[in-house]
Amino acid sequence: MDTRLDFLGNPVGGKFLKYVVSAAKVAADSTLPAATQELVRIRSSQINGCGRCIDIHTKEAARAGETSTRINLVATWREATVFTDAERAALELAEQATRIADAAGGVTDEAWANAVEHYDEDQLAALVAVIALNNAFNRVNVVVQTPAGDYQAGQFG
Repeated sequence: MDTRLDFLGNPVGGKFLKYVVSAAKVAADSTLPAATQELVRIRSSQINGCGRCIDIHTKEAARAGETSTRINLVATWREATVFTDAERAALELAEQATRIADAAGGVTDEAWANAVEHYDEDQLAALVAVIALNNAFNRVNVVVQTPAGDYQAGQFG
């Protein structure tokens, strides 16, 4: 697959991504566990069919020490026994927020209450930010058809 537009190399697209990446740093610097952040990025990217983001976040998760078993089971987290209750709450929130158009009313009160049981307000804010920003990255990459497979862990710093 060839990209439709070198979004990062385009002056407008590159500037946009610079600001989105700087916003993502807030979540990266939060107390929300890095593993949880990568897991929800992987799951929302799977739902959105963003091969580029799946490539990035599976490699970054592995670089951060995540096991191949957990990475490979993200798509089936409900059936897998390798995720904590807190991670399950984050993955459920990520799924509902990513599929917001599919659900009348968006994220359910039950999913939110479950997340509140496991994360403090700052972590919840970071979790919402991670989900929202990853969905934005997914949309950019899907629209311009950014190819997957050549990402090197740590490539973006």
